[in-house]
Amino acid sequence: MSVSTAAADQSLCTPLPVLGRDVTVPLVTGGEVAYAALDYAASAPALQRVWDDVAAYAPYYGSVHRGAGYLSQLSTDLFENARRTVAEFLGCRSGDQVVFTRSTTDSLNLLARAIPAGCQVFVFETEHHASLLPWQHADVTYLDAPRTPGQAVQILERALTGRDPYGPALVCVTGASNVTGELWPVRELAAAAHAHGARIVLDAAQLAPHHPVSVTDLDVDWIAFSGHKLYAPFGSGVLAGRADWLQAAEPYLAGGGASRRVTRREDGGVDVEWHETAARHEAGSPNVIGAYAIAAACKALTEAGWDTLVAREQHLIAKVRAGLAEVPEVRVLSLFGDDAPRVGVLSFVVDGWNSSHFAAALSAEYGIGVRDGLFCAHPLVRTLLGTDPQTQGECGAPEAAPGEKSLNAIRVSFGAGTPDEHVDRFVNAVRELVRDGAKWQYRTEEGRCVPAV
Repeated sequence: MSVSTAAADQSLCTPLPVLGRDVTVPLVTGGEVAYAALDYAASAPALQRVWDDVAAYAPYYGSVHRGAGYLSQLSTDLFENARRTVAEFLGCRSGDQVVFTRSTTDSLNLLARAIPAGCQVFVFETEHHASLLPWQHADVTYLDAPRTPGQAVQILERALTGRDPYGPALVCVTGASNVTGELWPVRELAAAAHAHGARIVLDAAQLAPHHPVSVTDLDVDWIAFSGHKLYAPFGSGVLAGRADWLQAAEPYLAGGGASRRVTRREDGGVDVEWHETAARHEAGSPNVIGAYAIAAACKALTEAGWDTLVAREQHLIAKVRAGLAEVPEVRVLSLFGDDAPRVGVLSFVVDGWNSSHFAAALSAEYGIGVRDGLFCAHPLVRTLLGTDPQTQGECGAPEAAPGEKSLNAIRVSFGAGTPDEHVDRFVNAVRELVRDGAKWQYRTEEGRCVPAV
């Protein structure tokens, strides 16, 4: 069974078509401008291809796995085909499982629930909260922020050398930082983990939308990522990798779909036989549209060609970095240094500006959407900012703990759907704001800096 899909324009010299590319927004200074969406690291716009594929399927939507009707069988077929497409996209090994979840956060919490008793977990303090926080009920060791990729490997090796060599262990690491965009040495970290009898899970939320990601090539045990960062914003995520810990664990959720057979006992209780497939952790009615959207995005990115997509993104990164380097008041944040390879994610601070105020002016006066704050990676951003002060009490300045400076930063992020014009406008806007100041007055409202009316 198949659903016909609309062909997407995948010109090799232009951005991939995304929804919202023609949306205009009002400026406080008057008039309207095409919205420049430069917050891909939070949620990327939907690829037109994904939207068209979902729209083509929507009339055929039906229940999954247990229906006898045609639409139910069609939906089940699409759901399981989506699983196979994702497995191919991630270069999964024979025997690996692909579990559909709600997000990267959900995927890593699922794995945290599935680790064996006594498992030691090692995680760098530089992780996004999605991969930093799920392990708090385990025997977790938080590792200091490294300043070079090589140092990251050394820190991990030292930590693993001191662990119980006979018990299970897991390393959790990001593929690309959601703050700096810098690529982490995943292969080397995986080799170090395996050399010490540990497994490794890769948080690929920021890597998968920008680079090919392969379980086999990187030699990781699991990969987690989110659809909404992969141009498929329909509330689905993925955990893919080794099946044994997942099969041995209690179901992530108890309910229909996860159970193979349920019987009453003579004592009045209930006996449950759980599935050993991915369904074990997919209780309830599956998000078939979310899974189908992820598969459509995987196909679209693969067909566009990773070499072309990466080359074009590097062109945009070079533009942004060169433009920001011309503004002495701007400091780009980095763990590994200016020459470190990265994806299209950069964070920075501007001397004399609170970051919330600067981001608000970019939006209100230039129609540019960026992110400001600590980006759900509080320990990392605090490490990168150090003791650099941001004026407390200024518009949008976040509340600080007693004895702590008020800290936040600005993040610009982009990807396969970003046109050059959006990047050019951003660089010009930064230059003008630093040189001339904001044209409008701003005030703090519920912790956010907003234009005063």
